[in-house]
Amino acid sequence: MISHDIVVVGGGPAGMAAAIAAYDAGCQDVVILDREPHLGGILMQCIHNGFGLHKFGKELTGPEYAAIYEEKVRSRNITVFPETMVTSVSPDRVVTAQNRQGIMKIQAKAVILAMGCRERSRGALNICGSRPAGVYSAGTAQKLVNCMGYQVGKRVVILGSGDIGLIMARRMSFEGAKVEAVCEVMPYSGGLTRNIVQCLEDFGIPLYLSTTVVQIHGKERLEGVTIAQVDARRQPIEETKRYIPCDTLLLSVGLIPENELTRAAGIPIDPITNGAIVDECCQTEIPGIFACGNVLQVHDLVDYVSDEAERAGLGAVKYVNGLNKSENTLQTKPGNGVRYVLPQTINSTEEDVSLFLRVTQPFGKVKFTVSAGDTVLAVAKKLKAAPGEMEKITVKAAALQNITGPITVSLEEL
Repeated sequence: MISHDIVVVGGGPAGMAAAIAAYDAGCQDVVILDREPHLGGILMQCIHNGFGLHKFGKELTGPEYAAIYEEKVRSRNITVFPETMVTSVSPDRVVTAQNRQGIMKIQAKAVILAMGCRERSRGALNICGSRPAGVYSAGTAQKLVNCMGYQVGKRVVILGSGDIGLIMARRMSFEGAKVEAVCEVMPYSGGLTRNIVQCLEDFGIPLYLSTTVVQIHGKERLEGVTIAQVDARRQPIEETKRYIPCDTLLLSVGLIPENELTRAAGIPIDPITNGAIVDECCQTEIPGIFACGNVLQVHDLVDYVSDEAERAGLGAVKYVNGLNKSENTLQTKPGNGVRYVLPQTINSTEEDVSLFLRVTQPFGKVKFTVSAGDTVLAVAKKLKAAPGEMEKITVKAAALQNITGPITVSLEEL
């Protein structure tokens, strides 16, 4: 058994930012455990640009963004254990991990969970058909093309309009493939507006909303798919079925926070975000264990991941230094038109608090109201709001004083 002040599980953008923030806040005994041979996480396969606009004021590719943080980690001599798989985190903050050298146990004063998320697979969709070659999750295809140099197919259909699916539609076009269609079961796209424009409209790739893949054809290799429109209950409409010949089907059907370690530690999970229930410092319901990045909630911008991880790093340092939870806890909850609000609890009203949320459906011009009973704490107006784009509302510390009831975030369409 060895001891460290702060152990960070995961070396992606969240893990690196959390470790750097903790180190800069005065806690220099920080270690990062990562199962990959190199730091960077998912960023290493995201070779497209669009990263860093908020954080650095310039467009970077994923590896460029990761390189900036990796250099910060190296310059601070933060200890990194690569190719190390964490197998458990106990409620009393004992982290068990294994690598080529064997099994290690680390007693940590604080643990920061930053494991990211994984893709939902074909098995979760119950699509009829056999199991031919040529069916990939969009992220797997992205790694094969960008990191290994493989061409995964020539005629492609993409199911799901999440950001990875949209970006892979463009990437496959760059590689000379013909993207026949992007199908989305919902009546709106789940990706950022800029990706819909830059990845689909600029390349003439059709997007079919309220449409899904109902059957996969082919034995050894995928030969085609049958698509169909869906009704209000998302059931296929028989008369709208049509066949599209293709040799590749990419699935971009959602991301699932990688919370197996979180659940095993007995940390309560929010059923909407599929991440831990946390306070404004990203501390979970178990004191001393923090969560940040995509393991907490699925983000659409890595800049927000870094900001959230920095809060977790600072929160971990406060915990290590003996600043425990306040007894005066404020609950947050979603109101009209809002799917979820994070953080779910607010313990300290001494600093401004940023609330992150997603709406239930696309809206035009809207007004968000943060209130506690009849008291309005903050108001924010947006020209539009969509489920694929996370919203951020900051509530001033002065407005939180003397508040006792739950804080509700509601939406009103203007």
